[in-house]
Amino acid sequence: MHRLRGHVPFWDVVVDQTDGRRIRVGDQWLIDFASCNYLGFDLEPEISAVVPEYIAQWGTHPSWCRLVGNPRLFAEIEAELAELLGVEDTLLLPTVSHIHFSVLPALAGTGAVFLELRAHHTMHEGARMAATRGARVIRFREENLPGLARKLAASDRYPRVICVDGVNSMTGNGPPLAELAELADRYDAVLYVDDAHGFGVLGERSADELSPYGSRGNGIVRHLGGDYDGLVLVGGFSKAYSSLLAFVACPPEIRNFLRITAGPYTYSGPPPVASLATAQAGLRFNAAHGDERRAELYRQAARVLSGIRALGLDTLNATGFPIVEIPLAEPELIEPLGRFLFERGILTSVVSYPFVSRSETGFRISITAANTDEEIEELLRVVAAAADRFPLRRATGDPNPSDAETGAEPAAVSPAIA
Repeated sequence: MHRLRGHVPFWDVVVDQTDGRRIRVGDQWLIDFASCNYLGFDLEPEISAVVPEYIAQWGTHPSWCRLVGNPRLFAEIEAELAELLGVEDTLLLPTVSHIHFSVLPALAGTGAVFLELRAHHTMHEGARMAATRGARVIRFREENLPGLARKLAASDRYPRVICVDGVNSMTGNGPPLAELAELADRYDAVLYVDDAHGFGVLGERSADELSPYGSRGNGIVRHLGGDYDGLVLVGGFSKAYSSLLAFVACPPEIRNFLRITAGPYTYSGPPPVASLATAQAGLRFNAAHGDERRAELYRQAARVLSGIRALGLDTLNATGFPIVEIPLAEPELIEPLGRFLFERGILTSVVSYPFVSRSETGFRISITAANTDEEIEELLRVVAAAADRFPLRRATGDPNPSDAETGAEPAAVSPAIA
């Protein structure tokens, strides 16, 4: 992986111009299937138009750390967000990474972190920080919940935090939330869910929903019919809402605890005013038009998945959510595959070991509501050409391969792509 960085055109790309979901890199135009701006709010004039009035009132950046001073925008967004999610309270911090690096160690103390192996790389980094403060880190696979139960039963550490992704950033799949919540309750643990890719995309189910993604975009917990008893939800505005902002949804007592113990609240500068503006305007736009955007996103994701399956290709996605990774049967060919896609005008997230396990080396397609039908057709045409030239893994109907679960940390434990 380090050998490739800086020597291939598809990593560390400098984008010179954008036009919808097309980007220009030097003299070459590409269709962007690496963006995670799922709802297209980054391109919505009604949202971006509010930025000047916010800056006129608040300046470009409130430079206080939140412990010193809070523009009322924070309190307003936290209240609006709590209502949307259906939680008691929320706490805004700059990014999900900031949260994992500070909130997770604070919750774990000198207890134990039970960490799902496919959880996002930044959660693994947060667990390492917790370990430096005395916590024990114990890893597990979602596919082996009896193994997790045995590890919980064998541990004498408290407090306990079970950490999982909501919508996984590589597979596009959700967790067995009800089973995890039952284990957390049985073994007196907090269930900590990173829903960076689900918030805004998935929501509560209803008879009149416009798509299987559900309504309101209030996240994986509501989508799966769960509740927040014993659960801490972490999410962000940087994906569906296209704004630099993140949150912890939690009871008031945990919020008050984090205001003292979470470093970014106490020491870091806050998000810029433009991001607070687009987050608040995005919440309003979501209430009025979000379900239509989610329905369009579902339609485009379904077209991509249908086209890939028609080609006989394997994908880790079993849910229909708008993250589609296509594995490569021969991982050493990842560099020429990435060049092939790039040179034919398709920007995707090309992922190799140790970003992911060798068995899951391939490329990730992120679909957004702003991708056009013509762009989807071109994507499928290029993927078909790639399948003729490269050994993309073929669908077999067998379960996805997984690395053996061991007590030691494997070389590749988590997705590292945002």
